Amino acid sequence: MKRAISSILAGVLAMGMLAPSNLDARPPASCSAGTIYLTIDTGWGREAERIAEILKRRDIRATLFVANEPTHRGDKSLEPGWAEFWRARAAEGHVFASHTDRHWYFRGDSAPGLVRFVSFDRKNEIRLDQAAMCSELNTPIERLRAAVPDAVVLPLWRAPGGITTPNALRMAEACGFRHQGWTANGFLGDEVSSDTQPNAALRDRALRSIRDGEVLVMHWGVRSRKDAYANVLEDVLAGLQAKGFCFGQLNAEGRR
Repeated sequence: MKRAISSILAGVLAMGMLAPSNLDARPPASCSAGTIYLTIDTGWGREAERIAEILKRRDIRATLFVANEPTHRGDKSLEPGWAEFWRARAAEGHVFASHTDRHWYFRGDSAPGLVRFVSFDRKNEIRLDQAAMCSELNTPIERLRAAVPDAVVLPLWRAPGGITTPNALRMAEACGFRHQGWTANGFLGDEVSSDTQPNAALRDRALRSIRDGEVLVMHWGVRSRKDAYANVLEDVLAGLQAKGFCFGQLNAEGRR
């Protein structure tokens, strides 16, 4: 999946454009270029506080897909040590959705009503039936609500890596969750190598290609990226706002 994404980006990033020159530009009074939707998956969390500050400064509210992933602190992202962080995001008006609890990957349908769920390192694998699928999607929300009882949670979910199967989609729907991916130009690229896809190129691609209605995806930091995407995030957000884009939030129906 990541190799495919990297190959696509390599071709798209061949041309560049200038960075936005005015980071103090305020959000547009009217959405002349349209409305776009920022979503954030849990990730490594290393730049989480910095990213949150940027979003607050830009007056942008996102949809946060949460999973109980390992973080740079040596804990997991929905453990008590992160409660204050999630409470602050809820207070700022961000909304939440499920990203599965374990953040494993769906790797095929093994039988009717069963889906393979495999860890990133492929050392662990289980078969989820309907009840187990519902538990996998509901558990991160239960963990979140233990820390943030008043969090606004949408009936949406996102599969890790955006990888779904027919059974996973059907079973999630039966649990009351609608899958929300990202749109054609919405992958901001913070997961790919900064050696091959530097921040300036990702910034230029975003400002050149994002269109009205796009669902964007990024993370609260990615362990493998040497030059953190947070270093260019404000350039991207300010540039999009300067072009006349407003940032909206997803609703219960999601977007395609």
